[in-house]
Order: sequence, then C-alpha cells, then structure tokens
Amino acid sequence: MAHKSGFVNIIGNPNVGKSTLMNAMVGEKLCIVTSKAQTTRHRIMGIVNGEDYQIVYSDTPGILKPAYRLQQNMMDYVNSAIGDADIILYVTDTIEKADKNTEYITRLKDLECPVIVVINKIDISDQAKVNELISYWQEQVPGASVIPASAQERFNLDSIFNKIVELLPESPPWYDKDSFTDRNLRFFASEIIREKILLNYKEEIPYSCEVVVDSFKEGKDRYDISAVIYVMRDSQKGIIIGKKGAALKKVGTQARIDMEDFFQKKVFLTLFVKVDPDWRESRKELRRFGYEE
Repeated sequence: MAHKSGFVNIIGNPNVGKSTLMNAMVGEKLCIVTSKAQTTRHRIMGIVNGEDYQIVYSDTPGILKPAYRLQQNMMDYVNSAIGDADIILYVTDTIEKADKNTEYITRLKDLECPVIVVINKIDISDQAKVNELISYWQEQVPGASVIPASAQERFNLDSIFNKIVELLPESPPWYDKDSFTDRNLRFFASEIIREKILLNYKEEIPYSCEVVVDSFKEGKDRYDISAVIYVMRDSQKGIIIGKKGAALKKVGTQARIDMEDFFQKKVFLTLFVKVDPDWRESRKELRRFGYEE
C-alpha cells in the first residue's frame, strides 16, 4: 500500500476551538487553550503517524485585523498556512457569525487543495441549527466536506480523521515517524507559563506579556527552568507580581504542575518579570522572541 503524507493546516476565527481540535486530533496538549481570543500566537505543528500515513497538523492564530506588528506576524502565519497546505481544515462553530472575515472564506473557494469545514461545538447547539449551518457552509464553500463535531466532547473526530486520510496525497513521511511535534521543550515551557498568565489576569495584561525561557537545564532527576515574563509598563509588572509576590507565585506553581505532567519529570521553575515597552512593535524584539525570521 502506498504511503500518504501531508500538511493539514487549521485556520479559522478566534475562539472557535482550533487549538482544542488540534490537541484532540494529535492526542497531546501541544496548544494552550483558554477562553480568551488570540491565545495562539505561533504556528504549532502536531504530527500523527500510522503505518501507511503521516498527518502533520498545523494550528494557527485566529484570524483578525492586525493592530500592531505582533498581530501582523500572527496573520503572516495564517497566510503561509493557507499557501502551503495539502488540506485546509477551516474551523467554525455554532456560535460565531458565519460571515465574519469573509475575505478568508472567499479564498477557500479558490484553493486548489481540498477543504474540510468543521462546525465545532455542536454539543451546545440543537440539530435544526446544525443542519442549517451544514447547508450554509456547503453553499459557501462548494466542494468542501462539511463535518459537524465537538472537539471538547471528542464527538465525530473519527469522521474528520477518516476524511483527512482519504484526502492525503501519496508521499513519504515528512518527519521522523517517532516525532509528534516540530517544537522543542523550551517552547512548551514558555507556552505553559503564558497559558497561566491568560487564565489568571484580565483585560490587557495577557496581551502585553511575552515569556522567554532563559535557561533550561536537564538534570538526572529534574529540569531546572528559568523564565522571564516581559511586560510593557511598570504598572503591569506590579500586577503580574501581585501583593508580596502572591500572583506570580500562583502562576509559577500552576505552570510547574502542568510542566511536570507534560514533561513527565520534576521541574524547578524560577520566574522573573521585566519591562520591555516596545516588544510588540520592535522587529528586533519579535525576532528574539521567535516571531520573525
């Protein structure tokens, strides 16, 4: 039997469940998941291997109109994902307005690669609404496969998987068959810390923060990790640290517990907070933080 392999790139608007879907399809928590928009900033790959196939999933930031350079870089990831896909997984849900960011829907119609439209979150809808959405998307993207699902409840994911395997091009594997992601452990450490910031702080604080792992040392029994949380203003630094350091300690404890679960090893985590006023606009800083080539 011929081997099939290809890049399945996941795009869609913020908060439709792209990261939850990718984690469910890969079987690993590779992407941080919160209820806040713009949780995903990078393009993250998750690799699923079978005897005669390799699926390279790619999660991307939610589609938005950029307000600063960081967001422009995030949209560059989305545009490159559209350009280099073997299969596009366009994720919508039962809540969002279907005509949001219509320019991307127009682009879907013109793609030469197959498109699968996933209508997520059907567990919080009813059958009549779901049927209406299936008809709508079949009309909007003629030729696309439209599949209702619930990533959270892991419902109908087999249908998505089977359709992907059916549509994969014949190709040798792109990555080693033992790989499950293209990212290193430092990246996941920084993303776990950033997830805790998103969960513990409100308003603009999470969007003003970036996390950089300064040191990642592997000992016999544990990982020693040192990370810096960059903020844009002194007032934000005070909020991140909290009274007598309580807020930062909470973030550190939550992050360490998740890291130990993810790495399957003990973790000693040290966090620092620094002010970098222009990091979201500075090409130099964005390059240092891994957003620019």
